[in-house]
Amino acid sequence: MTAIVQSIASAAETEQELTDGFHLVIDALKLNGLNTIYGVPGIPITDFGRMAQAEGIRVLSFRHEQAAGYAASIAGYLTKKPGVCLTVSAPGFLNGLTALAHATTNCFPMILISGSSEREIVDLQQGDYEEMDQLAIAKPLCKAAFRVLHAADIGIAVARAIRAAVSGRPGGVYLDLPAKLFGQVMDAAAGQKSLVKVIDAAPAQHPGPDSIKRALDVLKSAKKPLIILGKGAAYAQADDAIRALVESSGIPFLPMSMAKGLLPDTHPQCAGAARSTVLKDSDVVMLIGARLNWLLSHGKGKSWGDTPKKFIQIDIEPKEMDSNVEIVAPVVGDIGSCVAALLAGIGKDWTKPSADWTGAIARKRDDNIAKMAPRLMNNNSPMDYHGALGVLRTIVAERPDAMLVNEGANTLDLARGIIDMYQPRKRIDVGTWGIMGIGMGYCIAAAVETGKPVLAIEGDSAFGFSGMEIETICRYNLPVCIVVFNNDGIYRGTDVNPSGSADVAPTVFVKGARYDKMMEAFGGIGINATSPDELKRAVNAAMDSGKPTLINAVIDPAAGSESGRIGNLNPQSVLKKKK
Repeated sequence: MTAIVQSIASAAETEQELTDGFHLVIDALKLNGLNTIYGVPGIPITDFGRMAQAEGIRVLSFRHEQAAGYAASIAGYLTKKPGVCLTVSAPGFLNGLTALAHATTNCFPMILISGSSEREIVDLQQGDYEEMDQLAIAKPLCKAAFRVLHAADIGIAVARAIRAAVSGRPGGVYLDLPAKLFGQVMDAAAGQKSLVKVIDAAPAQHPGPDSIKRALDVLKSAKKPLIILGKGAAYAQADDAIRALVESSGIPFLPMSMAKGLLPDTHPQCAGAARSTVLKDSDVVMLIGARLNWLLSHGKGKSWGDTPKKFIQIDIEPKEMDSNVEIVAPVVGDIGSCVAALLAGIGKDWTKPSADWTGAIARKRDDNIAKMAPRLMNNNSPMDYHGALGVLRTIVAERPDAMLVNEGANTLDLARGIIDMYQPRKRIDVGTWGIMGIGMGYCIAAAVETGKPVLAIEGDSAFGFSGMEIETICRYNLPVCIVVFNNDGIYRGTDVNPSGSADVAPTVFVKGARYDKMMEAFGGIGINATSPDELKRAVNAAMDSGKPTLINAVIDPAAGSESGRIGNLNPQSVLKKKK
């Protein structure tokens, strides 16, 4: 009997000295401070999610992998640590891949971890469950992609993924974990030694002194200088240095959408309400964490007027320079280091721009704001965009610490210009791709990562991409207030099917839909608002309560415009319609 007991004890001791792939992945994530996972459970990662939760990692389960991926991507932006998305194999992986590509395009650090089929079956194309060569598919769409076949390599693989995601220009990384890997067993002590804690994952990259001198010389030559702040400047979290540079130089600044709030939009140097004027009339433009892509008309064309331009660009990626137009003063390095160096070079004797330039901007800004004011104060029912956004503008001003999520066509374009922001990284939206579907994933991550209340302003079309995630919001009881601008369709709900058939036009939704009832179905609060006054009361009540709330904001179906403010991107047929 004693021998049996000793044998059992010996077996238990041996068991305690072993670890496996499940626990090594968990330990590697925890060692590097990655304590939240966004994902969807299923084969082969269901048990991994359970174990991670048991080990103290917060695991948030979504209804669709794309929304989970968007949550992970914006978590990376807000924290500067890789957001982690966990998916099943093949179809789940593909769902998450859209968000991974979005993260890479927008320079958000994110790691997509997907379970996968066994290599020997995939390589012979023998038809495994959800068989797919996921690594090969992911590679073109992210910064880096790795597959782990042996438990002893898990630690180094997670370390490489973290470093790839956050170093240099941040982006998405794919980590492929075949099903067999999770069950692989190895000695616990050896497993512990195999883990890697990443040191200085995103080291500072200081600019060359010559590049700083060149940039300052160009700035000194300017008669009408302009600073453009991009979301890269917001991501850098060099807020104090950026503010000091702007104020010390006296140069007007134009914030891109997600850079709004780095300095308040009400700052006297903010040229947001005079965008057209400063783009056309400026002669020297300094880009800080902004790219001359489609959002800035590629730095050329009628938006930029006839005044010759000299561009200074601050970016961590050397290949970004000269991507569309000549950059006469490239400054390569991390934004914090570059701005600090420029600030030191400016010193105390810097000559600020002339009153003629700053005064012209101020007059144009004030004139545009005055023209817009009456439109924002109407109490029409059904609402138009301006009346509804005028209410939300006031609410955001009263609650500057709240997170704002925004997506849609007209809903996005108009909100971006109307709603002022007062603090950095409070406005998060569709970013560089200009896509729809980010809304609910962003809401969840914003609430989880910041602990702040979230206000989401959604077009009805945009909401449809991830609307089922309101169940996730209710399940985790997150302080999210969603306002759906419901105008019965995409762009507007008044289109007519020209063929005369019973089908509605492609851009028309169910008229009079009640999205608020969806929220009620999951235990949240649903409200139908038909006027700006009703909307104001409903949003304030929701933000005060902190309870999951969805407000169906009834917008005039004729209020929108085709594709919002980017209708020019729609190709036009030159053929005459057949009679």
